[in-house]
Amino acid sequence: MTNKNRYGYACINMELAYPQEHGNQPKGVERIYTGRTMIKRTFEAQGVDKASDITLANVKDLDKIMDWNILNGFDFYRMTSGIAPWKSEYDWTDLKDLDNIKVYLRSAGVKATTHGVRVTTHPGPFNVLTSPKDSVVENCIKDLSEHGDLFDFMGFGQTPYNKINIHLGGAYGDKELAMDRFCKNFEKLPSNVKSRLTIENDDKASMYSVQDLYNGIYKRIGIPVVFDYHHHRFCDGGLTEKEAFELAYSTWPEDIIPAMHYSESMAIEQDNPKVKPQAHSNLVYNYIDTYGKQVDIMIEAKFKEIAVQHYRRKYVDA
Repeated sequence: MTNKNRYGYACINMELAYPQEHGNQPKGVERIYTGRTMIKRTFEAQGVDKASDITLANVKDLDKIMDWNILNGFDFYRMTSGIAPWKSEYDWTDLKDLDNIKVYLRSAGVKATTHGVRVTTHPGPFNVLTSPKDSVVENCIKDLSEHGDLFDFMGFGQTPYNKINIHLGGAYGDKELAMDRFCKNFEKLPSNVKSRLTIENDDKASMYSVQDLYNGIYKRIGIPVVFDYHHHRFCDGGLTEKEAFELAYSTWPEDIIPAMHYSESMAIEQDNPKVKPQAHSNLVYNYIDTYGKQVDIMIEAKFKEIAVQHYRRKYVDA
């Protein structure tokens, strides 16, 4: 049976970001990447105009990365969550280059839509809707709103096909109460975030398993669950991998292919017990069992698209 699963990589394209090391390019070939940023002191000194310059450079390179993805047959890609540095400190309309920024975002979005490239994002761990602190929740809403706006600028539909994926965050000594706060704070999000939001299981036994997310979040507010294979090994909630996979799969709308995350342990890859077992390996080596289901797999490996190519050669194209 033909493997219809799509396999993607996250944020950095190794060939483009490191053209000499991984792209066999001569010296002088410029890096293409979307992770330009600045420290707080620089932002305080140079302000929003500097942020605008950086954001424009990032979206120009996002457009180039999309070209590379299409040319090389990559149809699943996770955008960096840091396109616009220090975005919580200003509005989009404060950026002097906003019109050009929108042009490049729209270009990348049209290319993705036209060529069937699924684009997602994964905002950082400081996005905690379970927090008992109002200030933390307010900052989370600001940050998630930025991602909703970016996907709107790119012309994407407001569905979890273009998912904005987060973890729940802390349990604060009471998972049930924390999940209740999450559900209540979810209602404060703008519609362009609520309609795209997904949640992911954690990699610590004290945190949130797929079973927790299903019972405490999905059954209440219907947010799809992204199954992370590697995380499940550390927080299984009493379920086998197959059971957790199928439970997460069941939370997705019928007309949208579920997205899942896969990685392996660097400690095993390097045969080094001193490495944290949750740390992601450079490549992935084992067959990814999707239990007869069609899904999109984000391969979270350090070598990014190189890891996907390695997996494809071994298991998909063989």
